[in-house]
Amino acid sequence: MTFRHLLKVVRELIFLSAKNLGYISEEREEDEENFDISDSPRKEFGDITCNIAFKLSKSVKRRPYEIARDMVEKELNPHIKNYQKNRSQISMLPALDVLVSAEAHPAGYINFRVNYAVLGRIILKEIITNPNYGSFDIGNGQHVIVEHTSVNPNKALHVGHLRNVILGDTIYRMLKATNHKTTVLNYVDDSGSQIADIVVGFMFAGFPLEPKIDSNTAIMKFDQYCGDEVYTKINRMYDIHPFLSEKRKYVLKEIEDPKSAIAKFAADITLRVLENQLKTCWRVKARYDLLNFESHIVSSGLWSSTLGMLRDRGLLILENNGKNKGCWIVRTRNGGDVEEADKVILRSDGTSTYIAKDIPYAVWKTGLVSDPFSYRKFAEQWDGSILWSSTTNDSDQKGNTFPDFQSRNMTITIIDSRQSRLQNIVSYILSSLKPEVTNDKTTVEKRNSNDYIHMGYEAVTISAQTAHMLGLDIGEREFMHMSGRRGIYINADYILDRLHEKAYDEAKKRNPTLSENSLNEIAEKIAIASVRYYMNKHDLNKIISFDIVESLSLDGDTGPYLQYSYARAQRILEKSGQLYDSNVEADFELLNENSETDLIKLLSKLDLVLEDSVVTLNPKTLARYAHELATTFNFYYEKIPILKEKNRGTMQARLVLVDAFGIVLKNVFDLLGIEALRRM
Repeated sequence: MTFRHLLKVVRELIFLSAKNLGYISEEREEDEENFDISDSPRKEFGDITCNIAFKLSKSVKRRPYEIARDMVEKELNPHIKNYQKNRSQISMLPALDVLVSAEAHPAGYINFRVNYAVLGRIILKEIITNPNYGSFDIGNGQHVIVEHTSVNPNKALHVGHLRNVILGDTIYRMLKATNHKTTVLNYVDDSGSQIADIVVGFMFAGFPLEPKIDSNTAIMKFDQYCGDEVYTKINRMYDIHPFLSEKRKYVLKEIEDPKSAIAKFAADITLRVLENQLKTCWRVKARYDLLNFESHIVSSGLWSSTLGMLRDRGLLILENNGKNKGCWIVRTRNGGDVEEADKVILRSDGTSTYIAKDIPYAVWKTGLVSDPFSYRKFAEQWDGSILWSSTTNDSDQKGNTFPDFQSRNMTITIIDSRQSRLQNIVSYILSSLKPEVTNDKTTVEKRNSNDYIHMGYEAVTISAQTAHMLGLDIGEREFMHMSGRRGIYINADYILDRLHEKAYDEAKKRNPTLSENSLNEIAEKIAIASVRYYMNKHDLNKIISFDIVESLSLDGDTGPYLQYSYARAQRILEKSGQLYDSNVEADFELLNENSETDLIKLLSKLDLVLEDSVVTLNPKTLARYAHELATTFNFYYEKIPILKEKNRGTMQARLVLVDAFGIVLKNVFDLLGIEALRRM
């Protein structure tokens, strides 16, 4: 029995009691069942509260308190106190010994007090014996596409990209734990203007293909070289050397022809950058199922067929007047503009815009067209899974059995909120392409099942302190936005390396006899926990002002604090030696301290927290739960003796509680992508 089941028991008991007293008639059962049951806002009010008396007050013409008192005195407490005797009448309910009493509050609420000896016995046994504790089936095997990362392959990931990677990977883990068939996509824009910039740099501006290094310089990753050196500098050179801007236009046209020499050169560069980007993503324990290349969308014919579909449906029209004369633009069916302005899909010179590439990809993801791609194995990832890649070469596919990458249930695109308007246009187009609702049940279900969701989040900025450390003058501003074009950003690898160094120093102080390999392994896991928790703990609709000093902190509201809490619990169990046996029956009535019952109640809520996180698509809910678990346990550890407890039975019960805490926190770690450490 988790807290979810306890709430269900209370709801069934309340409903039965209201029916027995005539407050709910059989004719109005569905209407009257709409009442709330939740945690009590204050502990003195009990553990669970219900507002049914307020819902009934108007229809039965009585004050809420009178209804609440009537239900408590005549039905609820008699059932609770005599549940064995009344089992025949309430056979649909589990045993009510998990409740102590019901109370009517003068304000009209009905409050319940929980028997934590019973709840503790049920919950702690379930946690220790069930390896899937906390998982909850709300997906029913539905296929969900999650697209995230999708960083232009002309540079290394910066710290802002890490927010996208980590949010996307956490969403994948949450969906997987709730029985969704989840496929993770990474879109590779290998034919955009950013690729043209580095091609111009290498082919026409004299940049060497390999970074120049001397004996005093560390080897620079190729993605960092392309972004930090070539991309940043070539954009400054356009103003100085106008001929390079002309070369850029030429390159843009050429890379859309897969047979051209420039397109092949661009593909080679893109692949090298992409492989280095993936090393960073894998370092933070993100994984993918498929890489989709933009060039394959064009060469496969998907773009041209989608374009024709949009024209046929009247969603794409040729503008004959005004500033967009000669351009193909999106219009709503009634002829009005899409939000503030027309959105150009194809420019008058025939080149496609940014959103033009998103539309056919979204149409493919949602299964509105047949799959035109072939697939090949691209790499084996850190977790042993296969990363696939789209291809237009049928020979690559021979002998391969690959998953179904398209979804007809739900598609989640994770991209920052600055792209919301474009995503709204994509969503509008998709809804317009879906079959019309008819009386045919199958058609109705097809239209309603194909959800396209834009999961937006605010950008990561650089704090004033961090800008100063980087030698950037931002005046009186408190933060500044990152810009790859202007070279204002912090590489993700740089942050991870600094976190690793800090964690290594701390680990060595605590464990001076550990080997270098062990210290580096611990340090890397702490570094990953630091950045993953940092990115998950913030509200999606709030800008993160990234600060190097804060991110490197190993104390406070951080991932390392959570890891330390887990390690503390494991040390307690290790020190207990043979005093603790998880198979020995413990007397859970001895767990009656407030800090113990608080921890038991919190442990019972994992599946509720996970469900809320998935329904709202908000990893912060899980992150805050992990932090609450850790702080509640540490408060318990500081206040209550465990290994120094003289009563052997009490010690045994407390060790079971410590063990259960560690298991639940580790389960949350798995969802957040944090590794549990037994020592730090």
